[in-house]
Amino acid sequence: MALNLAHQIGSLAGTQIAAEVTTGEQSSSATANVSGVRKVPLANLRCNAPGEALSPPMLTPPLTPRSAANRSAMMSPSLRPDLSAACQAYGTLSPLETAEESSASVAWKEGGKKEEKKGVPVYVMMPLDSVTNGNTVNRKKAMNASLHALKSAGVEGIMIDVWWGLVEREAPGAYNWGGYAELLEMAKKHGLKVQAVMSFHQCGGNVGDSCTIPLPKWVTEEIEKDPDLAYTDQWGRRNYEYLSLGCDTLPVLKGRTPVQCYADFMRAFRDNFKHLLGDTIVEIQVGMGPAGELRYPSYPEANGTWKFPGIGAFQCFDKYMLSSLKAAAEAAGKPEWGSTGPTDAGHYNNWPEDTPFFKKEGGGWNTPYGEFFLTWYSQMLLDHGERILSSATSIFDGAGVKISVKVAGIHWHYGTRSHAPELTAGYYNTRYRDGYLPIAQMLARHGAVFNFTCIEMRDHEQPQDALCAPEKLVKQVALATGAAQVPLAGENALPRYDEYAHEQILQASSLNVDDLPVDREMCAFTYLRMNPSLFHPDNWRRFVAFVKKMKEGKGARRCWEEVEREAEQFVHVTQPFIQEAAVALMH
Repeated sequence: MALNLAHQIGSLAGTQIAAEVTTGEQSSSATANVSGVRKVPLANLRCNAPGEALSPPMLTPPLTPRSAANRSAMMSPSLRPDLSAACQAYGTLSPLETAEESSASVAWKEGGKKEEKKGVPVYVMMPLDSVTNGNTVNRKKAMNASLHALKSAGVEGIMIDVWWGLVEREAPGAYNWGGYAELLEMAKKHGLKVQAVMSFHQCGGNVGDSCTIPLPKWVTEEIEKDPDLAYTDQWGRRNYEYLSLGCDTLPVLKGRTPVQCYADFMRAFRDNFKHLLGDTIVEIQVGMGPAGELRYPSYPEANGTWKFPGIGAFQCFDKYMLSSLKAAAEAAGKPEWGSTGPTDAGHYNNWPEDTPFFKKEGGGWNTPYGEFFLTWYSQMLLDHGERILSSATSIFDGAGVKISVKVAGIHWHYGTRSHAPELTAGYYNTRYRDGYLPIAQMLARHGAVFNFTCIEMRDHEQPQDALCAPEKLVKQVALATGAAQVPLAGENALPRYDEYAHEQILQASSLNVDDLPVDREMCAFTYLRMNPSLFHPDNWRRFVAFVKKMKEGKGARRCWEEVEREAEQFVHVTQPFIQEAAVALMH
């Protein structure tokens, strides 16, 4: 006889958790009175006026129509009574409702007319180590409980890193999808959509990396034979997070090019999970650099190389990148510019004014040589994205999935003229040049989604001596994607659980920016990340309210206090279940 969920998680966590329903009888707390939790007295609530900002809390230091009766009939028979009632009360959907009904993008009105639905669907990033080195689901019972909890809160789906270094670890073309097959089936069982990230980078060495997953063994063996396959700075330091884009089209990986390896991996994923594509798997995010982002590894945290808010360093000193630079310089009639990259651009932790290249007055970035180099450096990154996107869109054509690309939110020193940290990362964005419009236009050619980070940040929260401006940066990206007619999605860069961050995400995702259509919103938001802290009662209550506000969209007029009061009732009813998920995740 199978144990119930309380016993399963109790066994996993080594903690005795009392079952809520005993054989032959039902406890009084197991069944909730829907009307008792749906109606919330609001007379004494003070609501912020529409557009009125929330007061900032004390922040922790940074490290990112159907009737109720009809809905009741649709509830999953396996959904616990307390959770089923709470879902009805709070207006979330059960795991058995169809994809069309749970989608936040399309609604069907009377008469069969298709109508766009307002609101931004929320996804939640799974832990980086959701699949183990042994290709099994990590903390399976905890994962199951957590997915159940997320679905109950109205979350649209989850984001999963599909690691190249796990799946194709042992030999070229030998793919082990074991853990991912199980995890994707779990998501399907709970009625959650999946954003699958093709993670061609190393895990470890970046902000928030909680585990280490290197590139495949046979790839690292090739790098050992030819260290120039790794990105290299002017001092000869190698970066092993991601293969240098300088060798994208060269057969340096046992007869295949890196782009061919990426394409073969995506094709194998498509063939293995074709039964889930377009239904459970709704988006493929294609990794294109460190942390899965389209950028150079210019600010590596590993071994203390870089610390915020340093300007970073150019990564173009491997022989393959230098060969391309040499050819570009000769084509420009300036062969003397092709022997090396800038050597006067300072060190990783300098500030712009410390360096001859990035200083505002007379800086090399604003000279003919600087313009030549930065154009070449940024175009190499765009060409890299173009090559991989061409493969991805061809492979997944007709599969019913979106293709997306993640771009880093490099907001420090944004207020300077040169925007040095953006330049070293490959974004040719200065006070006089828009570096994000070319990226958006490249994505537009392939019908891809522009996924951007740092959505939760406010300018005044960041060090002002470093002229940080995340809000201005997000606005610039919103305008660029609007001009290129590319869908924009968002992520928070650092873990945040407070209402102040939630309110900022709501404002940013509404895209209330001059010159943009009033009905435009982000197409999705992915929350970083599922962990025990998310299920802390206060954090969970705020998160549930946040998800509901996001789904209601920019036209909703209800205040935070009203939605949070509803969420509080929801959390109270489902507290035992959420505690199970939190306890299990901690073990």
